[in-house]
Amino acid sequence: MSARIGLLPGDPSGIGPEIVARLLSEDIVEGANVLLIGDQHVFELGQAQAEISHPLTPLDATQGDWTGADRFALHRMETIVPGELIVAQNTEASGRSTLRVLDEALRLSQKGVIDAVVFAPFNKASMHMAGIGHSGELHYIADLLGVRGHVSELNTVDGLWTGRVTSHIALRDVANHIDADGIRKSVRLIDRTLRRAGYARPRIAVAALNPHAGDGGNFGREEIDVIAPAVRELAAEKLAVEGPLPSDTVFLKAQRGEVDAVVTMYHDQGQIALKLLGFDRGVTVHGGLPLPLTTPAHGSAFDIAGKGRADVGAIRAAFAVARDLVSN
Repeated sequence: MSARIGLLPGDPSGIGPEIVARLLSEDIVEGANVLLIGDQHVFELGQAQAEISHPLTPLDATQGDWTGADRFALHRMETIVPGELIVAQNTEASGRSTLRVLDEALRLSQKGVIDAVVFAPFNKASMHMAGIGHSGELHYIADLLGVRGHVSELNTVDGLWTGRVTSHIALRDVANHIDADGIRKSVRLIDRTLRRAGYARPRIAVAALNPHAGDGGNFGREEIDVIAPAVRELAAEKLAVEGPLPSDTVFLKAQRGEVDAVVTMYHDQGQIALKLLGFDRGVTVHGGLPLPLTTPAHGSAFDIAGKGRADVGAIRAAFAVARDLVSN
């Protein structure tokens, strides 16, 4: 049975509607059932920006089997009137629309209408203007779904995955937030996710925190006192894990294909490397949730929004990852 994937336009003021229109012209969507979720005029705006036309079939996806609809099935909503949609600008209206469409997609997933969600880039500033009440969408989603376990953003490009022990915190606070429990949870999460993506036994490298992996304690003891003991515990669980490895060379090992994933200690330690490897193909996966949720790793790109120049590569990759997570 083909994966049923809910496709969201993201922030309607950004490049999301355009890249969704471009994605619908890609061969990759032929391998799944796609349900567009959101306002019809937002999707039509994206088609106009991309100079592409797709037939839309408005329906209520909760009423019967939507997968037999003519291309493309649209679970139509009314979250923002055309006059409120200002391209390339943060607005409360766009943030409110983003959250309402996301809420509905999660409701559809809970009702068994869709198997996964792929969303074009959100804009955190607009969502905060609309009162999201969380630092970002991941913990908003987890709260809405009642998830109490460990959740974290994972990233992937061209088959290489990264996870992280700390995320959106100040760099000066990172060392105080590195502990064995966080490392164990991060490694187990990326191991489970990769197995779901089709890896039989993911090979995971854990990055060090300090230069030269602490240089035997000369540059810090986190590697000796915290990271290495946690890695030994995980290896005892029969996970294919190694580390701590110096963070300035661990991605060379990954680039050579010697590991499938790298767990880093903080946000930019992994994000800089991954975006250099393939900014236009990077994907964010919201790990630890009961269904696959994927999105391009780039933002809403107001600088090119509405100009017909948005690249489809990252959302194409996000769609492929979601499909694989469902299939496995």
